[in-house]
Amino acid sequence: MEYSYSFLILLLPLLSFLLLGLCGMRMKKPVAGVIGTMVLLFLWGLSVYTAYKYFFYTGHVHTPFEDVDVVNGRLADGTFPTLTVFNFTWLDFGKSVLGTDLLFKIGFRLSPISVMMLVVITTVSSMVHIYSFGYMAERDENYVKEGYEKGFQRFYAFLSLFTMSMLGLVVATNIFQMYMFWELVGVCSYLLIGFYYPKHEAVHASKKAFIVTRFADLFFLIGILFYSFYVGTFNYDLNVEASVVNNLPGAAWVLPIALFLMFIGGAGKSAMFPLHIWLPDAMEGPTPVSALIHAATMVVAGVFQVASLFPIWIQYAPEALHYVSYIAAFTAFYAAAVACTQADIKRGLAFSTISQIAYMLVALGVCTSMDGEGGVGYMASMFHLFTHAMFKALLFLCSGAIIVIIGSNFKQYMGGLHKYMPITNVCFLIGCLAISGIPPFAGFFSKDEIVASCFHFSPFMGWFMTLVSAMTAFYMFRLYYVIFWGKSYYEQDPANRRRPQEVPFIMWGPLVFLSIISIFAGMIPFGHFVSGDGHSEDIALQTWQFWTWPNVAWVSIAVAIVGIGLATWMYKSGENPVPDMLKRRMPRLHEAALKRFYIDDAWQFFTHKIVFACFSIPIAWFDRHVIDGMFNFSAWAAQEAGETIRPWQSGDVRQYAVWFLTGSVALTLILLCIYAY
Repeated sequence: MEYSYSFLILLLPLLSFLLLGLCGMRMKKPVAGVIGTMVLLFLWGLSVYTAYKYFFYTGHVHTPFEDVDVVNGRLADGTFPTLTVFNFTWLDFGKSVLGTDLLFKIGFRLSPISVMMLVVITTVSSMVHIYSFGYMAERDENYVKEGYEKGFQRFYAFLSLFTMSMLGLVVATNIFQMYMFWELVGVCSYLLIGFYYPKHEAVHASKKAFIVTRFADLFFLIGILFYSFYVGTFNYDLNVEASVVNNLPGAAWVLPIALFLMFIGGAGKSAMFPLHIWLPDAMEGPTPVSALIHAATMVVAGVFQVASLFPIWIQYAPEALHYVSYIAAFTAFYAAAVACTQADIKRGLAFSTISQIAYMLVALGVCTSMDGEGGVGYMASMFHLFTHAMFKALLFLCSGAIIVIIGSNFKQYMGGLHKYMPITNVCFLIGCLAISGIPPFAGFFSKDEIVASCFHFSPFMGWFMTLVSAMTAFYMFRLYYVIFWGKSYYEQDPANRRRPQEVPFIMWGPLVFLSIISIFAGMIPFGHFVSGDGHSEDIALQTWQFWTWPNVAWVSIAVAIVGIGLATWMYKSGENPVPDMLKRRMPRLHEAALKRFYIDDAWQFFTHKIVFACFSIPIAWFDRHVIDGMFNFSAWAAQEAGETIRPWQSGDVRQYAVWFLTGSVALTLILLCIYAY
């Protein structure tokens, strides 16, 4: 068996981008959309086929770098192989401190988590491509009426580029290749957030996202340089013996610092506190972009980065890994608290995404080993990454359907939509049940494995994440009831307001597909495919061990039901005075949560009053007056010197003769003086 076709997984979306980017405006909109969508559907089929071959093939596997026999995809030791399909050298960075050559290679690497990510990316992206036929056509017409430029073909070109970039990131054979595609993903995010570039809010949000993530990526790059210089490789696995690594100069601090610096880059991409500020504003982009980039794929790049380097974290920087869990746990709580007050449904889902991504990093951070109970968090994190991508993409696409019909992101213009949008209502409810951890939906299995791993790490961490789980159920069903069951905005003045209706099949079809996955994905024996040490693991919840008491699952279900019940009581009818009473009783707390606890204001103060005032303005003054002054002086001096010696080139032969004789006499006198001395 070979994977010689795998280069198509990167080549086809790149060709799609080039074709649509260069020729798209000469095509009719449906043609451009069909091309982009057909490419993605083919990639989805290719990824599913690759996953099937990788996990279930029995026989001989041959690549240019591996030649092994597998049974159901596994080697003789019971683990899945890491297959390098191709890997060629692009740049030579010279020697490391160990004297080895630092080579930047570009290749294609298959591991359990990269194969899983291939399926996640292509599944969500293909659904987004189909869904966007309806969404972007409607939004295009609205934006044309408001004077904005249409961009249907450009949108599909950018989607193709993003998909290629994200696929290149997850199949990278080394950290530097990951970083290259990492930056491409950031560029695509910038282009898609600011897609409607005549809109000021979209441009501002795209610049904010670009600057914040670039700031974090600087630390990622520094960490890569630290790691590669001292270890002598850009590979995910150390290609030197442990005894050599332990004897490296400063090994005790180099690897932990290098890994944590790389994590800062991941924290920026995955919107961890305090670098989370870009993600809520990124909701200015088209909603399919929010579903693809800011819910399912790009924002999990930080989680994937930590998971890719997990063996090195566990072996050389376990304490630093635990600090990752502390940062992520606080982020999960903070984002959940803010989500409880948001009036913009997309921003509410954005803070939910921040909280759920933090869940995944907590699971990785609480690991104490690669196997046994200490390594359950790794499997739980990847499992939640898989399930969350499906139901959060579902929730965002549902919100896009609502926004297209209502024409607004804000909850006060909604209410009572269950009568007018029944399919979207059911799909949104399935997403809410899944993210709340209600059995048998997908989130129940993955989230409760994370909570169980937290309890194994420490009781405090376990109860803390259980509290966040309860908050998740509350804010998601608050959102659900306000949108679908609260007081209807349309029915308050039906004569002057647009009657809601269900979206067309091209939009609700992907919702139903993702809903089905959100129901049944949790029943996949995920631990048989992805685990910390590569061996098969059984998920306790899938073996129905949660019937035993006491059990973490029962506690999680109980708190989820409490959260749902509280949200039902407060928001289902739309007439309960308790929410308004709480707002009046605790106005400062409500205002602080609504304004994201003023973290954005703190960053604004820091950048404008400290960075700009203390650094940027003095540097700009130095640049204008010193650097520019030196160049201006050089130009002035050259000009003045030219004006001074211009008379020497008068063209008068008599003047030249005088200068010649004067110079000859002066030179003769100088030579005589030297000789006499």
